Amino acid sequence: MINYANKIAEELSLKPHFVEKTIQLLDEGGTVPFISRYRKEVTGSMDEVQVADVRDRVTQLREIDKRREAILKSIDEQGKLTPELERKIREVETMTSLEDLYLPYKPKRKTRASVAKERGLEPLATMLWTQQSFDVINKAQTFVNKEKEVASVEEALQGARDIMAEWVSEDAEIRKKIRKLFLAEGIVKSKLLKSKEAEAAKYKDYFEWEEPLKAIPSHRLLAIRRGEKEGFLSMEIQPPEESGIDIIRRQLLKSNNEASDQVDLSLVDAYKRLIKPSMETEVRLSSKKKADQDAIHVFAENLKQLLMAPPLGQKSILAIDPGFRTGCKVVCLDKQGKLLYHTAIYPNEPQKDISGAGSKIKELVTTYQVEAIAIGNGTAGRETEQFVKGLGLPSDILVVQVNESGASIYSASEAAREEFGDYDLTVRGAVSIGRRMLDPLAELVKIDPKSIGVGQYQHDVDQLHLKESLDDVVMSCVNHVGVELNTASKQLLTYVSGLGPQLAENIVNHRNQVGPFKKRDDLKAIPRLGDKAFEQAAGFLRINGAANVLDQSAVHPERYETVNQMAKDLGCNVKDLVKDDHLRKSINLNKYITDNLGLPTLRDIIEELAKPGRDPRAAFEVFSFSDQVHEMSDLKTGMKLPGIVTNITKFGAFVDIGVHQDGLVHISHLSDGFVSDPASTVKLQQKVQVTVMEVDVQRKRISLSMKSDPFGKPKPGKKQSEPENDGDLQAKLAMLKGKFKS
Repeated sequence: MINYANKIAEELSLKPHFVEKTIQLLDEGGTVPFISRYRKEVTGSMDEVQVADVRDRVTQLREIDKRREAILKSIDEQGKLTPELERKIREVETMTSLEDLYLPYKPKRKTRASVAKERGLEPLATMLWTQQSFDVINKAQTFVNKEKEVASVEEALQGARDIMAEWVSEDAEIRKKIRKLFLAEGIVKSKLLKSKEAEAAKYKDYFEWEEPLKAIPSHRLLAIRRGEKEGFLSMEIQPPEESGIDIIRRQLLKSNNEASDQVDLSLVDAYKRLIKPSMETEVRLSSKKKADQDAIHVFAENLKQLLMAPPLGQKSILAIDPGFRTGCKVVCLDKQGKLLYHTAIYPNEPQKDISGAGSKIKELVTTYQVEAIAIGNGTAGRETEQFVKGLGLPSDILVVQVNESGASIYSASEAAREEFGDYDLTVRGAVSIGRRMLDPLAELVKIDPKSIGVGQYQHDVDQLHLKESLDDVVMSCVNHVGVELNTASKQLLTYVSGLGPQLAENIVNHRNQVGPFKKRDDLKAIPRLGDKAFEQAAGFLRINGAANVLDQSAVHPERYETVNQMAKDLGCNVKDLVKDDHLRKSINLNKYITDNLGLPTLRDIIEELAKPGRDPRAAFEVFSFSDQVHEMSDLKTGMKLPGIVTNITKFGAFVDIGVHQDGLVHISHLSDGFVSDPASTVKLQQKVQVTVMEVDVQRKRISLSMKSDPFGKPKPGKKQSEPENDGDLQAKLAMLKGKFKS
């Protein structure tokens, strides 16, 4: 087996020994959360990002080597594999370079060059290629052969030029240089397709657009590609044509005679007919891949922040899915999120039964000892919030608007049908809203991340890569927080390291049939849950109230013996270690170091004993919108309002200010200083103060600012963020259009 450790270590600035051991752990079925949390001695304390980078890179290198061997076999079977060619193929390190070398030997459909070769014109091409001085016309005349369909000197020369053009287009060095030209000097151009102006109004900024490929932001490239896909725009990526032809001439044109004139014609033809279209296709794919990576990175970061949002914790909840004509669906949930009661009230237009609805809410608050009220932020959300806050409920009852994006997706999902098969979709949606306040992570894992509304062009990017990245994020968050084994849903358990859908279902079935788990070792009775799955999962599963306090913690069962020995050496028990900080500090960790247990894990154990099973998420904070505004029509330029960040993109951040339409804080208005990346300045769900800059009710556009003096002049010496340009408009509109509101 090829050892990739040295190469990966060099690329990622890691030590080869640790990379090699990490690859071994991954090959043995280790997950990224498990390896980074419980194998720090083996990996040199790599974090999750580093372990994932090693995993992804070794997968990529193996794919390249698999392709390399297939190419060598193909060329060898053709009898064309020379020692020099084999050396070149084995030395290249990228898939692109590998395919360039294979191109001349790749089986092809019929081409102009292959037809010319069949007509016996390759010797003529070879003679011309030398660019020596000879009578080209007389030599070409000898290749005229009507039986071979070469009727004239010009046809003979044309066939020879076709062959030479293919040689040029398959030259790996030429392709490398032209590729570099496309990436360095390529211009992205988009144009409106004829007779599409009315339909393509949302892409108006791109009817006549030009921008260097190396400078175009990912969101703009994806917007243009979407316009092209929808049949409104044409798009091309081209460097100056003469630059490409000059590169080839400098490389291959050697003389100034009749033969070199023919070669020159073939070079121009090679670039225009073969290399340019091929390279444009390649660069379109590579630029799309890069734009996808940027968009997926933004989505993944947003999703992580959303999943790690502070939970309210175990409280009795009354949740409301607001509405107008169809009323507001109301559910009452216990501290674990179990549905206790559901009904409907009609406090808003057109019924406006404020008295009846108010009486019902007060009754439910008393009956179910409600501690917090969660209200969806969709249609009628602000009106319903205002109604509830006007009921004079006890001041210790929290009233909070909850982001309901994707709640309707959950309502119609298989997970919702399994849990609430006898209930209406609207009841399921209200339950989801309430549970999101109790524990956002536990509830949001039930929804396809693409439906949560925190992505950028998520439907335009590589769907497999998107899914893999988002699954990584969900798994990371779930295992970082830990999962309560006796209450977790099947969907939540699915993301626990080492489990997956089938084992998660087996755990839930066992729990329903046998009763709650009393200790982690009970997991070994689960069908198909073997030693490897137990090793990977156990440390991330918690059993609150377990007799062994370590079963409530992130200490892995494989380290219980070490902790017990620590307690024994101090003449106490493990519970004493948890309670007494002085006892923990008196432990000499060096005493417990072994060949496979070092200080990094020992320090983790001591830290965990201080607060077993602690939740790493921040504390819950109540947020309220301004009572001055409820609709876009209430907004006035210059208003300063509280808001909450709902989405972060490369060109700015979207902020909910409570008017049913998120506003955009462009990157140039995120701060008084320069901002290169919005994600470095704001976080999802962050509470912010914004100033209203502009309101366009007709187009549902709100422009906001987070600058201290948004209407003032830039401060001297302060570098400002990139000013907004027309090209960002389409990206913003596409984001607003694509943003899901249930």
